[in-house]
Formats: sequence, structure tokens, C-alpha cells
Amino acid sequence: MATIKDVARQAGVSYTTVSHVLNKTRPVSVDARDRVLAAVEALAYVPSALARSLRSNATGSIGLIIPNNTNPYFSEVARGIEDSCYAAGYSVILCNSDDDPAKQRDYLNVLLTKRCDGLIVATLAQTDGELLRKMKVPTVLLDRAPKDMAIDLVAVDNAAGGALAAQHLLSLGRRRIACIAGPQSLDISAERIAGLRKSLSEAGVLLQDDMLAYADFTSAGGYAAARALLTAPMRPDAIFCCNDLMAIGALRAAAERGIEVPEALSVVGFDDIDLARFVHPPLTSVAQNTRRLGQLTAQCLLDRIADPGRPVQRQTIMPELHVRGSTVRAPA
Repeated sequence: MATIKDVARQAGVSYTTVSHVLNKTRPVSVDARDRVLAAVEALAYVPSALARSLRSNATGSIGLIIPNNTNPYFSEVARGIEDSCYAAGYSVILCNSDDDPAKQRDYLNVLLTKRCDGLIVATLAQTDGELLRKMKVPTVLLDRAPKDMAIDLVAVDNAAGGALAAQHLLSLGRRRIACIAGPQSLDISAERIAGLRKSLSEAGVLLQDDMLAYADFTSAGGYAAARALLTAPMRPDAIFCCNDLMAIGALRAAAERGIEVPEALSVVGFDDIDLARFVHPPLTSVAQNTRRLGQLTAQCLLDRIADPGRPVQRQTIMPELHVRGSTVRAPA
């Protein structure tokens, strides 16, 4: 049975180019595409789940562990992963860890490692690095990876995202800038704070300790944290929230106290989930392009499955700021 490497060799291209042609995941030149399709026909290559199942221990399935699929960020990323895997002939098994390291470990150790051809883990619990080192199944991490582990990773530059939020708020004349961060145990939250803090410091503005609150990446958590910030004697004139759900909670807290957004209080989120465009006012957010992030993660895993010996890939995506109605220049 012909393999993807056989097709690549006959077409005179890399195996990743063959994958992109067959899965339509990335533009390929007309000449390369024609050569790949000719090789596929000549070799009778069948890139299907049935063909993969004939390989030893192949199942035609991909395991995906995310912290919480009720968070629109993870549901949108998961959809991007599913679309790409489905196009390549794989089914996706979705597991929610509920931000519980023990539950995540159970999925890693029992369910997914025994039933899947590949594995994607989002926001890996720090304690599970040692377990991953022992695993034989091709694995790609999303968001973060142990610094000393040679493993494929797709991540957003979180510090750059925090810096974008700071620079935008400073450009609007905001100076009493607060931050609602995620759990202190998460690196992604710390990186976003660090980016915010660095850009503020470069402009001569400090992120005061009483202007930094921690929540749990939920709307309810953002609401509670914002209520506390907005009842302080010197309340902020802007809040950067480390995800959109907390920013939506902050909008609610401001509305209840009669604080006008964006004039009296500008709010910036992070993730740019679909819902961000439809709240009132529409939310300014640091965009990760979640669907594209999922597609890149899936392709990274498909490449690893096709060639287990290839060099480790670390892909970092730069975020963008999408300005909407929740931020405006500070009143004179």
C-alpha cells in the first residue's frame, strides 16, 4: 500500500505539501498540486480512514482534551481542529478536563492514549509533563508546554497580546488601568499580565497592586472582580481582562453601577470570541483567530502522524487588536 511519503517522492515534493494538497489546508502552486494528484492516481494512494485502519493499531481517531467546552474560546478552537481532522479522514474524541489536573491525567493515561492515533492537549496541567514524556502516541500541545520538553506546540504570543491592550488604552489617554487576570497558576495569564505591565511601565504608568484582580476565566468571575475594582476609592478608567468572558462580566458590573462604557470606563478583552461583537457595547478584544489556531494545531498533529521522526515544531501566532465600541478616548 502506497504511503504519503511514496506520493511525495514520486511528485518531487515534501510530504507536508502532499498533506496540504489532499486536505486543502494551505495554498499550493498549481504545478505542485498537479504533480501530487498525478502521483496519487499513479500509486493508487487512498488517504482514507479505511486505509489508515489497515495499519497496525490505527483507529482513525484523534483525542482532544480541553479545559471547558462551554468557554466559547475552546469550542471555537475545537471546531477548527475538528474541521481539519475530518477533512483528513479522522474523527475527534472530545474530552473536558474541567481544569482538573486529576481528570486530565485520567484521560491522558487511560482513555486517549489507548484509543487514538494522535492527541491534542490544550493548556496542559504543569504536573503532567512527566506523563507525556512516557507516551508513544503523537502529541501536540496547545497554549503551553513544559519548557524543557521537546514536543510540538502551537501557541499565541500572550505577552504581545497584553502589550497590544496596554498600548491601545494608553493611546486613548487612559492612565488608571486595571487588569482582571485568570488563575495565578496559569502561565498564559501571567504572560498577558507581563506584556501589559511592560508596556505600561515603558509609558511611565504602573499597574498598581490594588488594580490587579484574579478570577477564573468565567463571566461570573469577571463580574465579581470588576465589582470589587469599581467600588475602590480610586476606581480605574480602563480594565484589561485576560479573556472575553471576564470582560463581558465586567461590562455587566459597570452597567449595574451606572458607569458608562466606554466613556467613563473602557474595557478590553482577549480571545475575540464570536460573542464579543454582539454584546453592548461591542467588545474591543485581542484576537487570536481561534478557528485558524485550531486548524494549525490539527495540521501540526497530522504532520507528526505522517512523519513521527520529523523535528519538533514550535509555532507562535501573533495576536491582533480588534477595536470596537467598548473603548474610546478618555474625556478631557
